[in-house]
Amino acid sequence: MATYSHSKVSTFENCPFQYKLKYIDKIKVETPTTIEAFMGDIVHQTLEKLYKDKKFEKETSKAILLKFYNDLWKKEYSDDIRIVKKDLTSENYKKMGIKFIEDYYDSHKDDDMTILGLETQDRMTLPDGSQWHVRIDKLGCKGDTYFVCDYKTNARMKDQEEADSDRQLAMYSFWVKDKFKDAKKVILKWHMLAFNKEVTSERTDEQLKKLQQDVISVIKEIEKAEKKEDFPRKQTGLCNYCVYKELCPSFKHQTQLENLPIEKFKKDDGVKLVDEYSEIKTKISELDKKKEEFEDKLIKFSKQIGIDAIYGSNNIAKIKEFEKIILPEEKEEFLALLREKGVYDACSMVCYPKLQSKYFKGELHKDIHDKITKEKDWRISLSKRDDLNEGE
Repeated sequence: MATYSHSKVSTFENCPFQYKLKYIDKIKVETPTTIEAFMGDIVHQTLEKLYKDKKFEKETSKAILLKFYNDLWKKEYSDDIRIVKKDLTSENYKKMGIKFIEDYYDSHKDDDMTILGLETQDRMTLPDGSQWHVRIDKLGCKGDTYFVCDYKTNARMKDQEEADSDRQLAMYSFWVKDKFKDAKKVILKWHMLAFNKEVTSERTDEQLKKLQQDVISVIKEIEKAEKKEDFPRKQTGLCNYCVYKELCPSFKHQTQLENLPIEKFKKDDGVKLVDEYSEIKTKISELDKKKEEFEDKLIKFSKQIGIDAIYGSNNIAKIKEFEKIILPEEKEEFLALLREKGVYDACSMVCYPKLQSKYFKGELHKDIHDKITKEKDWRISLSKRDDLNEGE
């Protein structure tokens, strides 16, 4: 069976197409490390040293820990590390990391937690036979209470609602309870280093069982997609940070245009086609509005003079008054009345969008499904480019 992880499953949920590129096609993309990721990694390694030293009864002072951090930063740092926020420097981030370590050290120097694992790497078997990757920053216990700990260096505080719905650490609870039979309680703990605070969460057995079922359900979706080789793209705000943009049909053209000089940009065939199409759509919209205005004028003119045919140079505009029905607001009650009086079938019609949805979801009876055929079609929609406002 395949091995899954929180990261792998989340990638599929965020965008099945990205999942395909990363985990099936295994496309490697060279991307510069961000300063946030670099600083986070150095902080993780420094805190790992703190507990490794403790394991061997080696006393590590704050000064020794900070020297380790500074030496590691100097050794690993390179100029190609990306700093997005132009008003900050690498030195700013380095000082942030120092503060994280100082605050953490002061808060936890007298902690009597027994450390059982650091950067734990293991696998556990889910009920469906799939393997789940277990990677825990820090695993510890106090008696029969176990702690699954995660270091967070991000600048946004994790709230309680997020912690209580977090999947990553909660899934590790199964592994802890299986590995350590004396575990009566498993506490999930996030060390929010930027705030020198901790957020904790606990799950009941019922909650964990449901979580596991939800994960298995997503795994089944992944296996179904792999079998059908169907990995649709899902466009969200996360696309702005995707490393596969130049391979994605939704952004490939955009990435090709990014570095073009303005004169070549305007001559690009795609740019010209969209600009012309946009102009046509605008003109059609304006003409539709003008058409409605003229129809209103023609109706008023016919009423004013008392005629139902208005003559032009080459055409006649005939105005015909008719009555139309307006359905009651209580739609469900009205539909029930139509069924009761036996006229619903004669007045109803097939809802094409709903039927199509049920067809592709496999929700139709086989006899109905087999009567329907399918073909490729195309739809074009226009929208404003969001990326033009980035950085403003």
